[in-house]
Amino acid sequence: MVNKKTTGFIGGKFLPFHQGHIYLIVAASNMVDELYIVLTSSKNRDKQLCERDGIKYIPDDVRFSWIGESVNNLENVKLIQIEDDQFDENYDWDSGAEAIKKAIGKKIDFVFSSEKEYTEHFKKNYPNAKHIVIDSERKTINISGTQLRRNIYGNWDKLPDYVRKDFVKRVVVVGTESCGKSTLAKKLAKFYNTQYVEETGRKYCEKYSNRLTKEMFDFIAMEHFLEQEKKIVNSNKLLFVDSEAVVTQFYLNKYFYGEKSNLIEEIIKIQNYDLVIFLEPDVKWVSDGLRNEGEEEIRKKNNELMKNMFKDRGIKFVSVRGNYAQRFNKSRELINSLFLNNGGRK
Repeated sequence: MVNKKTTGFIGGKFLPFHQGHIYLIVAASNMVDELYIVLTSSKNRDKQLCERDGIKYIPDDVRFSWIGESVNNLENVKLIQIEDDQFDENYDWDSGAEAIKKAIGKKIDFVFSSEKEYTEHFKKNYPNAKHIVIDSERKTINISGTQLRRNIYGNWDKLPDYVRKDFVKRVVVVGTESCGKSTLAKKLAKFYNTQYVEETGRKYCEKYSNRLTKEMFDFIAMEHFLEQEKKIVNSNKLLFVDSEAVVTQFYLNKYFYGEKSNLIEEIIKIQNYDLVIFLEPDVKWVSDGLRNEGEEEIRKKNNELMKNMFKDRGIKFVSVRGNYAQRFNKSRELINSLFLNNGGRK
């Protein structure tokens, strides 16, 4: 006699996906031959939830990728995504169950959750399945999705690395020659115990003794952008970045007589910073063998030209001036304000 394979499922919004979900999935996967993880999403409902709880909206495809990365080597776990467009306060369990059963397409033997109060709903809609409640008191991972949404940064340890990266605040420091960008970005990264992305353009200047070609500026912008995506995975709530693509475009334009890169403009459109700190050129200019525009009037002119490039592209920035101590302290104020009201909305 051939043993019948058992099938179960776990449903949820996974907003956000957290360590409690991972425990639930692992525990359930040990009890059945085949486990389906069903992501139910509604753009309107999920946006409303994020707005209510003070976090940025996470689209369903991002959440699906989180779950995919989590279960990628669990052979008996499969993923399904359903658009239900229903709100929690008047959720239609009947239609929701029909959509899930249709998507799974086979007899369901077990329904898994961490909520005892779901038993009656599941008994009605999955009469041939057993509801197994796992860790309802949250003793293993002491958090719920709602609690986590309302205090993302206070529960940072409950998020997997691949989920954290979507909540890391990106802070970029920009400005013209010798205004202290690199120094400030490094010090801030040390203070906040997180990652820092150095200026790729400077590395190119050092490598080629300041003799760059026009084509190199595209590579500079691409490498700098990709380095940020690498570093953000291991960042601690913040990622600090020294310069960005507008600055790269500025120097291409300056040193190649008005040249403009379409590729760099595309990178400018997709880069996304929570805070742009624009350092004014009011500290002493320091020659380092690569800089050559230290005259006061030239510094002022370059400063205005770069500011206008940000303004023309609709990129907001905050000007920071003063000595090094004043710049550091003002930057800290600006950064700390990013985390008021659970980090703000985006």
